Amino acid sequence: MTESNVPQVFRTLEKIKPLYDWTYKILMVVCKILLIGDIIVTCWSVAGRYIPFITDPHWSEEVVLTLMVYMTVLSASLAIRRAAHIRMTAFDRYLPKKVIKVLDLVADIAVLVLGVYLVIYGIRFCNSPLSLRGKYASIPGLSKLWQYLPVPVAGASMIIFELEQIFQHLESFWLPDQDEKEVL
Repeated sequence: MTESNVPQVFRTLEKIKPLYDWTYKILMVVCKILLIGDIIVTCWSVAGRYIPFITDPHWSEEVVLTLMVYMTVLSASLAIRRAAHIRMTAFDRYLPKKVIKVLDLVADIAVLVLGVYLVIYGIRFCNSPLSLRGKYASIPGLSKLWQYLPVPVAGASMIIFELEQIFQHLESFWLPDQDEKEVL
């Protein structure tokens, strides 16, 4: 099959690839900022414990953990975009390429379902009384909502990048592999 035999939907979806690139770059910058914030607060806290004229902020542990949760779940969605998440590939060299493509598609659909689950139940949990009325112990003015918000945010970003992966897998069924192109 040639590229002209690829359904129109895949050519149309190729036009929104810059939107995926833009979303990826924004999430990457956010993760970098979170990491920098995590390092600064951790260093401040450690210095406050050992250097007499620096005070250890009482809120440092909760802020560090919250930043770490945001960074972890957002970077997981970035790994989906690059197909860098952990996969079992021990048998890939023994299986036919079509079977591997189907298994990759099934795995990505499963992760997409997980993303939908995270969005639905994350929003429910963010709207729960515990989240809305609960406060950080060391920062009483800050709602616990900020601690639980990464769940639906990560689910949404997982859905975005999984849709791209699924469309790429589906498109690969219409396009010949590089090995097949060399034979032709």
